[in-house]
Amino acid sequence: MTFRRAHRDDAAALADLGRRAFVAKFGTLYRPEDLATFLADSHTTAKVAAELADPKIRTAVVEQDGVLLGYCKLAVPSTLPRVNQAEQPVEVKQLYTDPERLGQGVGARLMDWALNEARKTGADALELSVWSENPGAQRFYARYGMQKVGMVDFMVGAQRDEDWIFSVRL
Repeated sequence: MTFRRAHRDDAAALADLGRRAFVAKFGTLYRPEDLATFLADSHTTAKVAAELADPKIRTAVVEQDGVLLGYCKLAVPSTLPRVNQAEQPVEVKQLYTDPERLGQGVGARLMDWALNEARKTGADALELSVWSENPGAQRFYARYGMQKVGMVDFMVGAQRDEDWIFSVRL
């Protein structure tokens, strides 16, 4: 496995992996029209290309033999509502692993990068939102010292989900 910063030529592969990972984990939870609206808004090549060009978004990838295995996007600064004492938080916007590569260390490698990258920016916390009904992801983030500090709505089309804001002080 190799690790590197994403570049604009990765936009289509990132959009594809984001769609596949989201649908594999959550696709059955939503009405088809809500899922289609969400994917069309958040996981398109154009949307990802714009994020790759945005200096406030930092993206890293893990790949093997030219195949994307996972990625992590950071927002510097965080876009989440302020629910704790952090003054300069950085946010994990997405941390996705190819559904066929779960449990192979891809997510851990990306999480390590996220923590290190946040520290490099001078952040005092790393935070993210995670679905309240996703205990596996919550356990993964807890291994990095992250704890629930608040809640935020996460919209998938017209459906509102409750996400928990997790944070760790740096």
